[in-house]
Amino acid sequence: MYLQEAAAADPATSAVGLLLPFVVMFLVFYFLLIRPQQKRNKLRNQMLSALKKGDKIVTIGGLHGTIDSITDDIIVLKVSDGVRLTFDRSAVNNVVSSPNIDEKKSEPKEENEASKEADGKVKD
Repeated sequence: MYLQEAAAADPATSAVGLLLPFVVMFLVFYFLLIRPQQKRNKLRNQMLSALKKGDKIVTIGGLHGTIDSITDDIIVLKVSDGVRLTFDRSAVNNVVSSPNIDEKKSEPKEENEASKEADGKVKD
């Protein structure tokens, strides 16, 4: 009688035992592959939407230049004096520098120099 009850419960536990490794593999894939890729895509989309005139960028082909003009999906890149190339916005790999970033970097130095001058500790 006890053997019959144990045999009846066995198929349910074997089904769970078969599904458990697949669930664990899916969770591992999700946290190690899918979720980080979604984060990278989100950051890339934010970077592409924040592009503006004057940003120094690198394209996916390795071309360095400054954005001369920009529309919804087209970027005109100034590579050299008189040389302008047209690219899709999606061809931008990364932003090397932005005018706003450069201003933020230079502000703390100016503040530090001003505070040193006020203290009379500026060395010539």
